[in-house]
Amino acid sequence: MSTTATQEQAFLEVIQSRRSVRQYDPHTVISREELKEMLTLAAKAPSSANMQLWRFLVIDSPELKEKLLPIANSQQQVVEASAIIAILGDVEGYRKADRVFGQAIEAGYMPEDVANSFKERYVSLYSSLPSDRIREVAVIDASLAAMQLMLVARAKGYDTVPMGGFDREKFKEAFNLGERYVPVMLLPIGKAAKPGHPTARLPIEDVTFWNEVK
Repeated sequence: MSTTATQEQAFLEVIQSRRSVRQYDPHTVISREELKEMLTLAAKAPSSANMQLWRFLVIDSPELKEKLLPIANSQQQVVEASAIIAILGDVEGYRKADRVFGQAIEAGYMPEDVANSFKERYVSLYSSLPSDRIREVAVIDASLAAMQLMLVARAKGYDTVPMGGFDREKFKEAFNLGERYVPVMLLPIGKAAKPGHPTARLPIEDVTFWNEVK
């Protein structure tokens, strides 16, 4: 089997084996070094204008997990998983455009004049967007990073579950998010105590249109 075929097989296995796990081994501890490595890979996800409007709040303190538990409707994975990654959208993330395009210049990906032109254009664009539109962009960016993180975790032998069932206003208040950060989802990560069950999917013919929506 060729290297390409082996890589494809391994990647498809990651996709096929990912499950939403709700029961975790509370004794599994993922080091911050390994979490940082996974988050670094998750941050390779695409984003609008490469503004990378995702932010990750890692909650690995037992006390803070307990604080989060009632906010997350008492779902036990919040305290059992090794860590909870709160996926946030940063509606002011475009303010880091200097760093984004500065790194592109340093890496040789863009000439300085081109990078500066892009930076000025995107800062002007993003700063003029209505609040609901910049929020939408931030949520899309953050969701792309979240899916990538789930696949990275599975590739490393860990399990996750995307959680939308939590009180966002209480979460913002408890973790001092203010209006800048939009809570998109909570993502427990750890080792399954009980495997996630397989789920059925609609036939692709039921969810795909060709050239026109019928």
